This record gives sequence, structure tokens and C-alpha cells, in this order.
Amino acid sequence: MSETTTRRPDPTNSTAAEPAAAVVDLPAAPPSTLRRVTRDFLRKPLGVAAALFVLLMLAASVLAPWIAPADPLLQNLMSVKQGPSAEHLLGTDSLGRDVLSRLLYGGAESIFGVLQALTAALVVGVPLGVATGYLGGRFDKILMRAIDIKMAIPGIIVTLSVLAIFNNSMAAAMVTFGLLASGNIIRVIRSTVLGVREELYVDAARVIGLGSAAIIFRHILPRTIGVVIVQTAMLASIALGVQTGLAFLGFGPPPPAPTWGGMVSEASGLLRQHPWMMVPTAGLITVATLALGLLGDAMRDVNSERLGRPQGSGRRRTVPAAAPAGAPDPAALLSVRGLSVAFDDGEKETVVVQGASFDIHPGETVGLVGESGSGKSVTALALLGLLGDNGRIVAGSVHYRGTDISAHTQAQYRELRGKEMALISQEPMVALDPAFRVGWQIAEVVMTHRGCTRKEARAHVLDLLAAVKLPDPAKVARLYPHQISGGMAQRIVIAMALAGEPKLLIADEPTTALDVTVQAEILDLLHGLQQERELAVLFVTHDWAVVADICSRAVVMYAGEIVEKATVRQMFDRPLHPYTRGLLDSSPHLARKGEPLPTIGGIVPPPSQWPAGCHFSTRCPLATAACRAGGVAEVGLAEGRTSRCLRIDELTEAHA
Repeated sequence: MSETTTRRPDPTNSTAAEPAAAVVDLPAAPPSTLRRVTRDFLRKPLGVAAALFVLLMLAASVLAPWIAPADPLLQNLMSVKQGPSAEHLLGTDSLGRDVLSRLLYGGAESIFGVLQALTAALVVGVPLGVATGYLGGRFDKILMRAIDIKMAIPGIIVTLSVLAIFNNSMAAAMVTFGLLASGNIIRVIRSTVLGVREELYVDAARVIGLGSAAIIFRHILPRTIGVVIVQTAMLASIALGVQTGLAFLGFGPPPPAPTWGGMVSEASGLLRQHPWMMVPTAGLITVATLALGLLGDAMRDVNSERLGRPQGSGRRRTVPAAAPAGAPDPAALLSVRGLSVAFDDGEKETVVVQGASFDIHPGETVGLVGESGSGKSVTALALLGLLGDNGRIVAGSVHYRGTDISAHTQAQYRELRGKEMALISQEPMVALDPAFRVGWQIAEVVMTHRGCTRKEARAHVLDLLAAVKLPDPAKVARLYPHQISGGMAQRIVIAMALAGEPKLLIADEPTTALDVTVQAEILDLLHGLQQERELAVLFVTHDWAVVADICSRAVVMYAGEIVEKATVRQMFDRPLHPYTRGLLDSSPHLARKGEPLPTIGGIVPPPSQWPAGCHFSTRCPLATAACRAGGVAEVGLAEGRTSRCLRIDELTEAHA
């Protein structure tokens, strides 16, 4: 044990000096982001050309009363059906009215109609699309069925009916068109949100205690902006066609009021006599439609590039005796009793964790050990209220600071997550949002839980980055996740977990994805932080070397059940469950030179195939008929340890 628990030197200690009095440049105030987006957009010539045309069209329509060369209603029968000239740059119509002036005045009506449709569609479509995609459940089903019904009704029939009801009001028609078009926007945004909400950085945001509204606005919406932009551009093009089409049919402002659709209608009647008139009228509508589409494509590409841009001792504590089974330990920070967790697949509910009981005391590090599929991570997620819509605690209790939190609502869990309990993910890189700098993401947690100003949060960010021993905290805070290494990412995730000053830290295999050297650094860091801040830590792992290095007690889990609990020294010296002994014997760190490494035959059975008796009986070399006959209870032993085995006496004698 002395060799196993030797502390390693931390090569980053030289960076643990007091943080510099620099200020983190958080990208939430977006001057730098705006400059970067503008620069990227200017590199797209078609997008720039389209934007210039749209801006010119808008400006010309707004300024028509001041820049139009003539009165759009002024008739001059001496100069009818003329082509372009110095006096009439785009010619005249059948009544001698200036075509350019009528196009300028008519643009306001068309553009206003498009804006009305867009406003109606986006105000309804974006919130409902995000809400149904993020919340899911019954709300999603009801809304999707309502949209199916709506899409089965011909939109043109509804629009024409509205025109008849509202006395030929183009505004009412365009708002109706926008509301009808919102169904498509809801569907598209919903499909995007369904993917985004499964990202690990969204789970990380839940863990740090952010509410649904904060997660939606800070992490979901930024990832859907590209889709919204494209849908807006497409809808604007379609709305322009609908508005001009209705005007072409004679709806909207009656003649002689200028409208783009009305002018195309007039030009079509004069096609043989005066074909030129079709060129500026229909040509303007065509170019405007193309420009809107190109502008949407360019903005989508810029947003995609922005979001996808790679945006980087064994010292032991005295362990108190276990509390009696069924009664929470009043001295424990976290006391779990008889915890059972099940998941519903729509047809049946399957129990995946069964009767788990353990305690974590203030300042104590407990290792939760077992193979993949044993239920370790599910147990950890159950403690944090992160089982998802189809998972729930079906039995037992989870007492935190004396209060049973097993039946907490998500709102109540949000009060605990981040402030009281925090999670360190085993995949830190995907737990970070690639759209934001790491300093902004840490500051978000600080402001959420400490209620401080942005300036104060910046100072806290530097303190946290220094606490996790990252060199040059101010520089690191300005980096995007793609600019940092895996070890740096893990330290940043640890800093985020510490931002709310929690009392309990749940580390779900935080060193799995790291190389051996970085693993050692992270373990040393966690051990140091645990002692400095007197944190209680639940360390989920399958690595006995990690358990020996930083844990005071170990809880061994197999196939959804806790099979043994003891101090780490007791467990290494004298394991009292065959599974624990098999795990220890098969650990590469304890292998004997020149001898083959022992293994445990078989695999962990899935919950649907758990044996009727001891869950380990199908792989256990000591199993008897009694082991397979029925469930095996957890037995309390001397010195506060427990074992779920009928062959404890044989195991004790083997180590005597």
C-alpha cells in the first residue's frame, strides 16, 4: 500500500501563484465577435452583393418620397409606353406614369408585407420550435399533431378567405400567411433542438444549476441561429412572391396605388405592345428574391463557421462506522439508502440500480468502483437528478444534509446543482460549448450561483483558473475549447464545477480520456483541492490505482447492486466479496512480474438478464446452489464494512 499511495509531484505547481490582476475579455459583450462575424461575411462576395442590394432596396423604398424623380400617380398621356430615357430612367407605363417612381413607392408596400409575414412566423415559430424540441413529452406530441392538422389545410384557401373577411386587407393576409408558415419553422427548429439538447455541454449546464430558460437562451438558441436565418431568408423570398402574387390578382391597395404585383399585372397585359415594361417590374422581384436567398445562405455559412470554429498520498481520514441499514446517517453529508433506479422504454420499466446504500461524510473521498455496465454512472446521475425523462428513482432515499432529495422537482434540484453538488464529466471537451470562450462559460456559472456583476465574475474566473493550476489564467480565459488540450479542458471543467463553491463533488471517471501523465496531474489536483476546500468527493472509476491514490473508502458495485463497502486499506488487504477480489487480482497495477494477469470470465449481465440470486453468481468461482436460489442481502461486518455474499467465512479464512 505504501507504494500505491505515494504522492506524485505536480509539475504545474509553479503556476499556482496568485492570479494576475488582468481582466478576462468575455465574449458576451460582442465587439470582438461582431468584428469577426463581419470579417467572415465580407469574405463572401455573393453574400456581400446580396446584402448591398437588399439594403439599397430597403433604403430606396423608405426614401421614395424624397428620391423618386416624379409623382407615381402623375399621368402624362403625351409620353405613354416609352422606354428608358433621360427623363424617365426606366420608361413609362400605359398612362405615361414614371415606372421608376412607381417601383420605389410600391416597394414599401411589398417590403412591409414581407416584414408582417416574417414577424408573425418567427414570433410563433421560434419559441414553439425551441420549446417543443427541448421540453418534449406531451407538449411536443400535442403541438406536432396540431401542426399536422394545420398543414393539411390549403394555405391559399385560408389566405383568400381572410382577404374576403377583412375587406381585402393585405396586412391581414400576410399575417395569416406568416402564421400558417410558422408550422414549417417549428418543425425545422424542433429537429435541430432535439439534437442540440443531447449535447454533453447542455447536460453540463444542467449540472451547474442553470434553469431551462437560461439553458435555452445561452446554449440552445445560439446553435439554432443558422437554421433560423436560413428559414427566415427562405420565408422572406416566399412571402415576397405571395405578396406580389396577391397584388397581381388585384388584392391589396386598389389602382392607381403602385404595387409591384399590380405593375407586373399591368405589364403582362401590355406584353405585345410594350414588352420593356416587364423587364424592370418582374426583373426587380426576381433579383430581390435571389438576393434574399443568397443573403440567407451567406449568413448561415458565417454562423456555422463561427460555431464550428475550433473556438483548447495516500493520506487517510478516520472513517466513521456505517449507519444502520435503512436509516440515513445524520453525520453524513450524503446518505443513500436502498436506492433503486429504473428506466421506462415505453413498454416496460427496467430496474438498473437496486437497493444501493452508502454514505459520504464531509471532507471524505469515496470511490465507486466497478466494471462498465455496473450502474456507477446511473447512480451518480440519480444523485444529481439527471436521469432524463424516462428514468426515475423507484425506491429508497437520498438524504443530503439531512433532507431527502430523492423526490425533488427539477426546480429544486437546480437549487442544489452547482451550489451544493457539482459534476466533473469524463469527457470534458464535449462538456464545453464550442461557441463560447472558456472564460465566458466559467463566468456564466459564477454569475448564476454567486449573483455577482460581470466585472466581479471576471476576477473570480481568474481565481478559479489559477486554483486549478493553469498558467496565465487571463490568456486561457480568452481561448475557445478547440484551442486547449484535453488536460486543460479537464482543469477548466473542474474550475466550472468549483465555481458555485459546492460541498459535494461527483467525479465521473474524469481521467479516463487522458494519458497517464495528465491523469496523475489531475488526480493530484483533485486531491489538493479536496483538502484545501474540505470537499466531499464521490469518485466514479474502474481503476484501483485511482482509488488507492485519493480515496479513503471504496464502494464496489456490480450489476446494479453494491456488493462491498470498506476502507480502501481494508479492501486491498482483505476483500470480502469474490467480485472485489477478482477486480483486484485483474488490476494491471497489482500484477506480479512474470505471471499472467488473472481475469474475471464473462461479462456484466444487462439488467434484463440479472440472475435470480446473487448477480455475480454466473461468474463467481465460489458460487453454490444457495447463491443462485434467491437474492443475497448486504451483511454488516466489523469496522463498519459490509459485503453482499454468502461465502464471507471462506473469503475471511483465505486471507487469514
